[in-house]
Amino acid sequence: MESKAGPSCRLVFCLLISAAVLRPGLGWYTVNSAYGDTIIMPCLLEVPQNLMFGKWKYEKPDGSPVFIAFRSSTKKSVQYDDVPEYKDRLSLSENYTLSISNARISDEKRFVCMLVTEDNVFEAPTIVKVFKQPSKPEIVSKAPFLETEQLKKLGDCISKDSYPDGNITWYRSGKVLQPLEGVVVLIFKKQMDPVTQLYTMTSSLEYKATKTDIQMPFTCSVTYYGPSGQKTLQSEQAIFDIYYPTEQVTIQVLPSKNAIKEGDNITLTCLGNGNPPPEEFLFYLPGQPEGIRSSNTYTLTDVRRNATGDYKCSLIDKKSMIASTAITVHYLDLSLNPSGEVTKQIGDTLPVSCTISASRNATVVWMKDNIRLRSRPSFSSLHYQDAGNYVCETALQEVEGLKKRESLTLIVEGKPQIKMTKKTDPSGLSKTIICHVEGFPKPAIQWTITGSGSVINQTEESPYINGRYYSKIIISPEENVTLTCTAENQLERTVNSLNVSAISIPEHDEADEISDENREKVNDQAKLIVGIVVGLLLAALVAGVVYWLYMKKSKTASKHVNKDLGNLEENKKLEENNHKTEA
Repeated sequence: MESKAGPSCRLVFCLLISAAVLRPGLGWYTVNSAYGDTIIMPCLLEVPQNLMFGKWKYEKPDGSPVFIAFRSSTKKSVQYDDVPEYKDRLSLSENYTLSISNARISDEKRFVCMLVTEDNVFEAPTIVKVFKQPSKPEIVSKAPFLETEQLKKLGDCISKDSYPDGNITWYRSGKVLQPLEGVVVLIFKKQMDPVTQLYTMTSSLEYKATKTDIQMPFTCSVTYYGPSGQKTLQSEQAIFDIYYPTEQVTIQVLPSKNAIKEGDNITLTCLGNGNPPPEEFLFYLPGQPEGIRSSNTYTLTDVRRNATGDYKCSLIDKKSMIASTAITVHYLDLSLNPSGEVTKQIGDTLPVSCTISASRNATVVWMKDNIRLRSRPSFSSLHYQDAGNYVCETALQEVEGLKKRESLTLIVEGKPQIKMTKKTDPSGLSKTIICHVEGFPKPAIQWTITGSGSVINQTEESPYINGRYYSKIIISPEENVTLTCTAENQLERTVNSLNVSAISIPEHDEADEISDENREKVNDQAKLIVGIVVGLLLAALVAGVVYWLYMKKSKTASKHVNKDLGNLEENKKLEENNHKTEA
């Protein structure tokens, strides 16, 4: 086709148009459009003054033209050709810009804007490119689990409705997975929908997992081209359960091995470190060579001390993989002899023993009437105060709840013993008679008076403590009387009498009975007095020795002094005699 430039055509523009027409492919204008958007193609020609009309056409693959739009420059009318694929989709503006709504893949063509004058035809081609962003990639057909040392399909990464087609990449924990024989196998394929002409890309990943893949995220991405260049879409993470064989078994014991005691229930748990963990094991009990097949737990109820020993467990199909633990069933036995209720007579000997048998050292505590004793009770000669409730208690401190206790209720009996004392009131108007009684069970006291006289006051009794108490009366007899004190319990009846003279007759008063407490105080005072006396004697002895030494030294010195004094006297007498002779 011959191209002629009109008088109003600029030189450069006309040269470009001529080049575009004469040399297809050079100087073509490209319009990039997104799928479904409106394609806008300006007519890249300067409108000549003598323009008659403008037309748009596109070229088929074989080069034949198809006219689609016409606009007259004089009538300002627009006509669209009857092309089914562009029906109701075209719009041609006054400046001959062509718009195509709802862009499709089939719109990727070479369009030509034609401006026609009376003597020439000008053409400007435009290439239309349509891009369709694919759907976000998704990992589908995911394996329920991966197994170590086995090449297994992990899943498919799929991205749909792309134009042009894109590329898929796999990642493990953010790092690109490259093909590696026997470890990473990638299979890529794409399909085009014949109606929409859109591509669906699929990449299958076969992967040999290791234990390092536990909790590792796998992703994939699709790289595609859009109107503005290359872009990438990323999938969601996928984490796979990694199966690996058991390499070690362990055995656990509940309750804690240090706290197992007779009567407890023991639960053994066997665990394998594989995934999935083994569901069945063989349990080996002490003294039993054959294993007992069970789930991962095995329970022994109401265990005894003979259950102490080594417990083991292993895999069903790999008995050499075994775990063991030692279990001690703690026990505690206590034997108190005698025990229960024991009745003895005062003064008797009663040996008491509390024998302990335990799986380890046990603590022993003695209690009497809920008061802790410092040592084990021993009775070489029973007293009334020895009576009471004794408890021997033992425990294993490290084993909660392992305690034993036995009790002994000791009863000390004795026949009534009586001692009577009397005391005259300082005023001399009355006398107090006291009947001291000792015995168990508690003796009953009865007073009788023979002769004449009267009882001034009622009898008065002291508390009954440690098998002892007293009863006293106060009397003012006008003549001699005899008072009789009778004490009686289930063992015997004892009688004692005391003669009491009239008030006017002086008599020797007997000292009151000293109680145990007072007797101890008296003993303590006696010990203190003895200590003081011994100290004074020692001090006097030391002073005497010092004085003797001093006197011995003094006598020796006096002999020398007397000798000197004697010589002076003799000289004096000689002088006196000499004077007399001279006279």
